[in-house]
Amino acid sequence: MKYSVVIPVYNSVRQVANTVDAIVAEMQRQELRYELILVNDGSQDGSWQVVAGKARELPNIIAVNLLRNYGQHNANLAGFREATGDYVITMDDDMQNPPDQIRVLIDEAMRGRDVVFGAFETKQAAGYRRLGSSLIGRINRRVFGQPADLVVSNFRILRRDVVDRICAPRTAYPYITGQALMYSSNRANVSVRHDPARVSKSRYSSRRILRLVLTILFSYSLFPLRAAAAGGFIFSILSFLLGGAYLIHGLVTDTAVPGWTSLVVLTAVFNGVTIALLSMLGEYVVRTLNAVSAQETYHVVERVGR
Repeated sequence: MKYSVVIPVYNSVRQVANTVDAIVAEMQRQELRYELILVNDGSQDGSWQVVAGKARELPNIIAVNLLRNYGQHNANLAGFREATGDYVITMDDDMQNPPDQIRVLIDEAMRGRDVVFGAFETKQAAGYRRLGSSLIGRINRRVFGQPADLVVSNFRILRRDVVDRICAPRTAYPYITGQALMYSSNRANVSVRHDPARVSKSRYSSRRILRLVLTILFSYSLFPLRAAAAGGFIFSILSFLLGGAYLIHGLVTDTAVPGWTSLVVLTAVFNGVTIALLSMLGEYVVRTLNAVSAQETYHVVERVGR
């Protein structure tokens, strides 16, 4: 077997070299056939010079430089399209995923698994990140059918056919975890160690977590649109009922302002119809956008290695 290790790199000049050296040493110690793909996701701190130097210095390392910062999932997708291994492993660049735990993922994958996610024994992360992970887990269970007993993480191993399925769609908003759940059936967890970060500040901010939540909801689920449509229909029904109430009130009682009842009834009815029509049109617009979404989600400006 050949194993491709894909690592998105973002502003990691202080630790990426140590991460690369540790992974190379571990793969050689295990006598595994491997390649290491480092995808620089628009770093501004000299990370590209470090990973490009490693690719020139060491065999089996490919460095890919993206035009700008496209986000972790686009960077992983770029790495998937470069990978040639029978299995692809994704991990972070900050040594929180210890290289000696790669073998734990591989051993579980060899039992015939499509995808194996590392379940951290004790997650070393800030409170807002744990809260965000919990929220994303709930959304994954609703949108992608994630089993309740399955824990997902960015430290995972995927079989080649699952990777090929992920690379095939031309979606404008890739979400690797969700796609891995969509395009696999035999998934599993394995307990792995999670070390403290070597940097003082997490680069995965609450804003990035919120952006990921919105990406999942609006790119892979019709739930927001259908919730809005349901709200639209409810308000339209209330508008019709209100219009009917004012009509009855105008017929059985005298009004001090002539034409007031007619104006209220017409406004309520037309507003209700408009909201209902907009909700239904929104359903068709989203389906059309999903069908024609085929733009490139990232651009490679330089490649070193292989």
